[in-house]
Amino acid sequence: MTSAGRVVVVTGATAGVGRAVALAFARRRWNVALIARDHDGLENARHEVEEAGGAALTIAADVADADALFAAADRIVREWQGIDVWVNSAIATIYAPIWDVTPTEFRRATEVTYLGYVFGTLAALRHMRRRNSGTIVQVGSALSYRAIPLQAPYCGAKFAVRGFTDALRCELRHERSGVRVTMVQLPAVNTPQFDWGRNKLGFYTQPLPPIYQPEAIAEAIQWASRESPREVWVGFSSLKAIIGNMIFPGLLDNILKRRGYRDQITSKPIPADAPDNLFAAVSGRHTTHGRFDSQARANVSFFNAASIRITLAVAALVIAISATVGAADLFQLIVR
Repeated sequence: MTSAGRVVVVTGATAGVGRAVALAFARRRWNVALIARDHDGLENARHEVEEAGGAALTIAADVADADALFAAADRIVREWQGIDVWVNSAIATIYAPIWDVTPTEFRRATEVTYLGYVFGTLAALRHMRRRNSGTIVQVGSALSYRAIPLQAPYCGAKFAVRGFTDALRCELRHERSGVRVTMVQLPAVNTPQFDWGRNKLGFYTQPLPPIYQPEAIAEAIQWASRESPREVWVGFSSLKAIIGNMIFPGLLDNILKRRGYRDQITSKPIPADAPDNLFAAVSGRHTTHGRFDSQARANVSFFNAASIRITLAVAALVIAISATVGAADLFQLIVR
C-alpha cells in the first residue's frame, strides 16, 4: 500500500479519460485498481501508474458482466481493505444513423455504457454502504443533456446514467448515507474513442470542437471525487450545450442537423476491415490520447452545476422584477 492508503477504482482504465484519471490519482499516491478487458492494456497502464507514484492492481473484466464487477470489488477490498472512490468511465459507442444500428449493437452499447455504470455502482455500494463512506463518480457527458446525431446509442446511455444517478442520489439522502455520488459532464476529449468505436459511416469521425486533453479532464474528475458536488460541467462548450438545450432545444436541433454531420465526419475513408472494440478489446491501441493532439487544449474550466443554476435563477428573477417594475411605471404614466 502507499503511505496514503486511499483506494480508487477506475473502469475503462486502459485508455482515454479512464487512463488519465488513474494517473491523476497515482500522482497523488493513491492505490489504483484498474478494470478493463485487455490484459496487455492493463499491464501497460499498471506500469504507468506505478511510475507515477501509485500502487496498482489490475483486474480483467467486462463491465457488462455484473458478477465480474462484484468479484473485482470483493478482491479490491480483500487486498486493500476498502474502496474510497469508484470512477465509472468505461464506454462503447457506434457511429451511424439509428436505422443502420442493429438491435444487437444497441444492446451491447447500452450494456457497456449504461449497465456498466449501474453494475459498477452496485459493486461499489455493496462495500461503501457498510462503511457509510465513499464517493462514486459517474463520468458523463454534455451529451447526457443534448443528444447529437450519429451517436444515438451513446447519447441514450448517457441520458440513462443521469436518470439512474439522480434516483440513487435521492435514495442515499433518504437513508442519510455518508456515501456520495457525483456526475461529471464532459466536453469533447482527445481519446482513442474516435478510432475504435464501431463506425458505419465509411469515414473516420472526430469530436465536435473544442477538444480537450484527457489530463485536463482527469483533474476535473479528481476534484469532483474530493468535493462531491451534485454535478460538474466541464468546459464552456458543455455549459453552452446544456443551458442552450434547456432554453432553445429546437434551435439546436436545426443547428445539429447540419453541424452534427459536417463536423463529425472527416474526409478520410475508414478501411472496411478496421477493428472496433464493441464486442472485444482492440489490442495494442490502449493509449490516453487520440489523434487530435494538434487541436486539443491542455486546460479546461469546470463549474459546479448548482452554482450555475443558482446564478441563472437569480438573473431570471432580476429580469422578472425589472420587467414588473417597468410595467408598473408604465401603468402609472398611463393612468395619470
